[in-house]
Amino acid sequence: MSRFKSDFLRTLDERGFIHQISDETGLDALFAKETVTAYIGFDPTAPSLHAGGLIQIMMLHWMQQTGHRPLSLMGGGTGMVGDPSFKDDARQLMTVDTIESNIASIKQVFSNYLTYGEGPKDALMINNADWLRSLNYLEFLRDVGRHFSVNRMLSFDSVKTRLDREQSLSFLEFNYMILQAYDFVELSKRYDCRLQMGGSDQWGNIVNGIDLGHRMGTKQLFALTSPLLTTASGAKMGKSLTGAVWLNADMLSAYDFWQYWRNTEDADVSRFLKLYTTLPMDEIARLSALAGSEINEVKKILATEVTAILHGRVAAEQAAETARKTFEEGALADNLPSIEIPAAELDAGLGLLTLVVRAGLAASNGEARRHVQGGAVRINDKAISDERQVIGSGDITADGVIKLSLGKKKHLLIRPA
Repeated sequence: MSRFKSDFLRTLDERGFIHQISDETGLDALFAKETVTAYIGFDPTAPSLHAGGLIQIMMLHWMQQTGHRPLSLMGGGTGMVGDPSFKDDARQLMTVDTIESNIASIKQVFSNYLTYGEGPKDALMINNADWLRSLNYLEFLRDVGRHFSVNRMLSFDSVKTRLDREQSLSFLEFNYMILQAYDFVELSKRYDCRLQMGGSDQWGNIVNGIDLGHRMGTKQLFALTSPLLTTASGAKMGKSLTGAVWLNADMLSAYDFWQYWRNTEDADVSRFLKLYTTLPMDEIARLSALAGSEINEVKKILATEVTAILHGRVAAEQAAETARKTFEEGALADNLPSIEIPAAELDAGLGLLTLVVRAGLAASNGEARRHVQGGAVRINDKAISDERQVIGSGDITADGVIKLSLGKKKHLLIRPA
């Protein structure tokens, strides 16, 4: 039996989303008796979020599915400062144009998880620039800044970790937690927002907002955090060998996204089915009980279900079929990711190491060399052991492409342009 009465918290609990709640009993009672509005903030530090942020988006998804109203808050204002939480050094400051361009790009993903509109349970996408960019500094200091204790702010782990490092914490970044707390108060006033959710590294910032709301006369506010996820081997979620696992299709193909989830470690499969798919819990229990070679079939189900939510069912099944043809039949599937290289360059020939880096399968020539020396690089399914080999138009197959592979699971096609 779940310890929660409300559908929302019961769903989050059984699927493994809950790390901490500020007032468990009070929040459960609130969700059980009325339609609750809650938000999660997203920093527009890049044109796309990556798979590490999916847990937050799924929390908003389940909130709407259980009859409540989610707010996705874009940090158009706070993005000008940058969240210093647990960062080794200061973020690079972005221009307003860059921030707004990133927000426009990020927005594309959210409609796959949430239904936006004007109804009482429809999701809203909000930009905190709407109130932060027009703040009068002296009034803000007087009305909001006076409620903050510097002593208490210095006690937060997110700040202490920076104070212990060589890179100092700037006054600009120190203001970030005040702005985030003020966001919570502003959303409470504008939208009757009662709950802020986020990763466990945001606990101090969220509690700051609850405390500020109390001092500024809002209704009781609440905090809920999710665990910070790593894979079973300790790798950070949303990172692959070749970089970030982006959510936007123009930054990472549906096939590569599918492959990331297909490569899940055995020990993570059950947990990821709960967190990242919408499969019913009894179906997840059945799949989680499978062992041996059957776990690879479960990984394919995980990959297809996660990809279907983001990219659509057709793209997910195409990715699964492409993988099946490539790995099980050894066929050359048209849906493999591809890059174009000018025909003139292929006529002249490219060094193997240069080609591997250019294809995004290694970050440097040194890394590419290690892959070649380890026997992991293949051209047209033939292992290449000579790192000085030149690849060119003579390697183009009858299909009009060159197939470049790294290990058993990374393949792409080189097409002459």
